[in-house]
Amino acid sequence: MSLQIDLSKHSDVLIVRLVGELDHHTADSVREQVEQKIEYEGVRHILLNLEDLSFMDSSGLGVILGRYKHITQLGGKMIICAISPSIYRLFEMSGLFKILKIVDSEEQALEYLGVAS
Repeated sequence: MSLQIDLSKHSDVLIVRLVGELDHHTADSVREQVEQKIEYEGVRHILLNLEDLSFMDSSGLGVILGRYKHITQLGGKMIICAISPSIYRLFEMSGLFKILKIVDSEEQALEYLGVAS
């Protein structure tokens, strides 16, 4: 299976929806597309929706951690929503919960970032 990357912008928040598998085959594409949006479209925060992400390996964790570091260096925040149980366990084992905020829905995430519609 491959990965579908859906990027949209709400105010200064980049909403990243990932469908499929985030692994060493697809990690570079996610990294490049998100970095391009941060650089050229005035993105301050990242909302990562993982509702339809079926698999992620250490390359995927690396991409997420790298984007977290980049966006926080710019003064922004990253928040994750709608995480599936298997991906949740991976985040738990990796310790990412210590630095990343996780909520149930995109609406809650946008409220947390102060840009609710």
